[in-house]
Amino acid sequence: MALLIGTVAAAQGVATPRDLPSTELAVAWIDNDPAVIEAQRALAAAGHGAAVLAAGPHEWTANASTQRRNVGGVGNTTEWSIGVERGIRIGGKAGLDRRLGEADIEIGRARVGEARREVARALSDLWLDVQAAHGAQVLLKEQLSFAEANLAAVDKRKRAGDASELDLSIAQSDLAEVRLQASQADSALAKARAKLTLRFPKASPALGAFSDPTEPPWPEVRWRERILAGAGPLKVADAQLRRAELAASRTQADKVADPTVGVFTSNEAFRNERVVGISVNIPFGGAVRERRLQQALQEVEVARAALDRTRQGTEIQIAETFADAVGSVERWRIAERGAEAARESARLTQRAYTLGEVDLQSLLLVRRQSLNSLRAAGEARAEALRWNHRLLIDAHLIWELSLDQ
Repeated sequence: MALLIGTVAAAQGVATPRDLPSTELAVAWIDNDPAVIEAQRALAAAGHGAAVLAAGPHEWTANASTQRRNVGGVGNTTEWSIGVERGIRIGGKAGLDRRLGEADIEIGRARVGEARREVARALSDLWLDVQAAHGAQVLLKEQLSFAEANLAAVDKRKRAGDASELDLSIAQSDLAEVRLQASQADSALAKARAKLTLRFPKASPALGAFSDPTEPPWPEVRWRERILAGAGPLKVADAQLRRAELAASRTQADKVADPTVGVFTSNEAFRNERVVGISVNIPFGGAVRERRLQQALQEVEVARAALDRTRQGTEIQIAETFADAVGSVERWRIAERGAEAARESARLTQRAYTLGEVDLQSLLLVRRQSLNSLRAAGEARAEALRWNHRLLIDAHLIWELSLDQ
């Protein structure tokens, strides 16, 4: 059943996690991002460039000449000649040019797909940043309410003679510290919102509780196969290698220069002679063409090394992402258990303080520990979701990031 579900998911994608925007909204925002638009314009330019390569570098050229000849004892005669000529690609160069243009289009498409993936990652990260900042803000507001209520209680007890001036000063200091942290949380949320809306102007996440992270449903080898199959950098590097190989073949073919063939007609000898002919010009190859071929062959090796480097880097990134996706879920579970224990400790300490069994400083210390544990659990939850979402995005399983981009 797991294999069947994984196969279907790999072919059709998976449901968008509820912590992320819907597919309809995400696709619209991604496709309107400047980085994606830039890649799409480059693809359109590559299409025009492919048409230029298919048409070839040669064009028709017209030529005309006139001369005045003095024929002794006869007189002067005006003669003229006109013609047209054009270079002709030989040795399969036209086919190579056409394939070079197709390779440029393939590179452009791969870059569009990679741009969409990178923008999707940015959208996911910024979206989660806003939600995480909101969760931290809610937590600090709760702590602020506790600190205010605690100060009021201590003040009341001081007036009744059950608390000292020191206790009141400690409660006031605690309230000031919590207010500072709450203000910082407000600023963090404002900055997270600003980053999101400046990058994606229409984005407005529904602020609520995060879902519980889960471990990746597939083993690492399945994720590696899926991600490598659609990795944009690999597609670009592979297409660039094929283009370099085609360029080397084109340079090899260009060692035999293209001939220029033309037809002409001329009028001579007092218009008594009409000449019609064909002209053929063939440049001789030299050391320059050989050096260009050697350069092209080295560029093939450069592109091959770049492909190997890109593949290695992509596999390393996949391994790191998978490890973080698995490890972050475990870290979140540990943080949640710690937060539960700290919350219970704070509850018991609050009760003990009410009964006069512990002093105020002990209560505030335990409450700070509880706050830190709750914040750590919230951050761990957000990070676990972030890494799992990155796996889905890198594998092109959500937001219509299809493998054929």
